[in-house]
Amino acid sequence: MSDNLPLEMQLEIMKKLPIKSLIQFRSVSKTWKHQIDSSDFISHYNGNNNLLITYDPPGYLNPYYVSIADDHTFPQHKVSLNVPLLVNLLECCCIIGSSHGLLCLGGFYYHITSDCYPSRVDMVVLWNMSIRKTIPIVVPNKEVGMTYGSVVGFGVCRATTDPKIVKIRYIANESDLDSITSIPWQVEVFTLSTGAWRSLCNNLPRKSIKFDGLQVVVDGFLYWRGTDRINAIGGYTFYNMIMSFDVTTEEFREVNLPRSLARESVENLSMSKLRESLVVLHHGVQSDNPIFDVWMMEDGVSKLFTKLFTINVNIPDEVYVRGFRKGGEPIIEVFKDDIPIYNLGVYDPYSKHVDFLEINGMCAYSVFPYMETLLMLDQPNLEVYNETETIRILDDLASEVDRLQLVFALASPILRQLKISMNWVDEVAYLICND
Repeated sequence: MSDNLPLEMQLEIMKKLPIKSLIQFRSVSKTWKHQIDSSDFISHYNGNNNLLITYDPPGYLNPYYVSIADDHTFPQHKVSLNVPLLVNLLECCCIIGSSHGLLCLGGFYYHITSDCYPSRVDMVVLWNMSIRKTIPIVVPNKEVGMTYGSVVGFGVCRATTDPKIVKIRYIANESDLDSITSIPWQVEVFTLSTGAWRSLCNNLPRKSIKFDGLQVVVDGFLYWRGTDRINAIGGYTFYNMIMSFDVTTEEFREVNLPRSLARESVENLSMSKLRESLVVLHHGVQSDNPIFDVWMMEDGVSKLFTKLFTINVNIPDEVYVRGFRKGGEPIIEVFKDDIPIYNLGVYDPYSKHVDFLEINGMCAYSVFPYMETLLMLDQPNLEVYNETETIRILDDLASEVDRLQLVFALASPILRQLKISMNWVDEVAYLICND
């Protein structure tokens, strides 16, 4: 780039470049590195639109993570992502959600206590897939036993681009609703900029509401499918509803569903994001073929829902809707009983034709739209956050790397030693060199 151009013009040009080029530019010029690493540049940079698809391929133990460019070339540009070390170490790993190009995954680690007993530590890992950076965060008060359940949500604040994690406890069994007056640690929020958890005390969800673990993020709001358990004569009555959480104001709000959906079996309902709107999908059967009615939530205080269209694939196989492309086309999963393989395809609502993506798996797919981002570029690599302190472990990692084995030591409260295969040496070397 010419030195004759003013710096402001250079920065405007760089904001339109792909992330790979920006990472290279950081090594060319100290001025460019300083500007690219600035919070202003990071918050105003928006990269290409992609779809993240996770699935279990035949013959492999770990899931695959594939990124597909969601543009006119779809689905030609597929890239298999290198899954970070901290993600692969998670037990019972699941994707919590995606927001502003960051992926949040949840699970737990085991560490050995001084009494030589394994102890569980609940964790979430924030992963920026575009710049290969991960941040692990300890989730406190997660184990709830038989009395309580919990869900974890993730989103990025629209005003500050600060990633936040919210943990919600709810009463699991209806038999305990009358006897429990308050829920300990009912709502706790972690903010990455502070590196700490704090409890919310006002505007908390009613104790009669039971949360579903799957969330959807739309325009700075987190949405969970919920069940309101009303004590009536002869027992409890159950109503489907939605709970929303504003990541910016940290306020909860109840969203009522249309009457036909509020009394429907909860197994027949799911949520997704269509463009920049929340949609609820109602699964039914017509002429022995699966169908999905797509209801979109309208803007405004009333939170009205409008039925947009019906997905009718016109095949008798098992069909699930896993998400939508940027243009609104549904992405569906088809499972044939005679061939134990799941196939992923894009459904055309007009022709009712399915274009399969040549991605076949042994288990269900997850589909998350995301935009390339520089968020967390200014965060240290491999920094572990817990509820009381921040522990830096990168220097310890550097001294432990060799070509035969890697001993990965995580400081308290995850104190443990793990033997990792040589496949992870390159991952750690990359993190060390790009700190």
